[in-house]
Amino acid sequence: MTDITMSRLHEWMVVLYAVSLVFYFIDYLIKDRIAHRSAFTLLAIVYVLQTIFLVMYMLETKRFPILSLFEGIYVYAWLLITASIILHLVYKVGHAVFFLNVIGFVFMTIHTFAPTQIEQSPVGGMLISELLFIHISFAILSYVAFAMSFVFATLYLLLYQMLKKKKWTKQFGRLPSLHQTATGMKVAILTGMPFLLVSLILGMQWALVSYDQMPFWDMKIIGSFFLLILYSVILFVQHRGKLRGNDFAWANVLAFLFVIINFFLGSKLSGFHFWV
Repeated sequence: MTDITMSRLHEWMVVLYAVSLVFYFIDYLIKDRIAHRSAFTLLAIVYVLQTIFLVMYMLETKRFPILSLFEGIYVYAWLLITASIILHLVYKVGHAVFFLNVIGFVFMTIHTFAPTQIEQSPVGGMLISELLFIHISFAILSYVAFAMSFVFATLYLLLYQMLKKKKWTKQFGRLPSLHQTATGMKVAILTGMPFLLVSLILGMQWALVSYDQMPFWDMKIIGSFFLLILYSVILFVQHRGKLRGNDFAWANVLAFLFVIINFFLGSKLSGFHFWV
């Protein structure tokens, strides 16, 4: 295979791995059987591809690839997936599987977009661009999920006021129930949080590749981590039963305002987020 084909396949592996993590995160929080099966299926695909590439590399070099840091990272990521699959099939410990794959994803991303590979390969510039593209894509997907939570929150507040005042309109029958809107808010947050987490991991790796010093104090980075913490706190407090009904809906509305601020103002004040 050519360098560019191999690079594309590795990028798709990272994407599949990221989506698998999203499903694992959802299953970790709400124990969804479909999400669990989807996560494992995607992980198995990534594992098969990783194993094929590892065997091909060994046949080409006629040795086990552990003689450099770059090779060791790939083997380490492969071993983490191997361990997570064994845990999944034999011991059925979902928590360990999820956290192992988070670590494995980080190392897989480092291997795919590592500076060593970029310096040795003529497609290095493309790799940086692809990493940035994937980072932005997942960030946008998280923003879409948070927008959905905002919509469900608005519908919840509207329905609550209509029920409280007993004002029925012709459109009332077409609206979802309070339970459906509350579930929609929670599911949207559960979807958006892992997307944002994956985006942050990829974005930090891109910054490490592209800059000599990590711009930790960049407004966009600070704002994104703040959003992740904010939605995590909202979900945690709601799970503890201290944030219900209207309060949960208003928390989603206010949190989405910070999403908009981070999307526009954060990018405006950022030193390197020029894509907006």
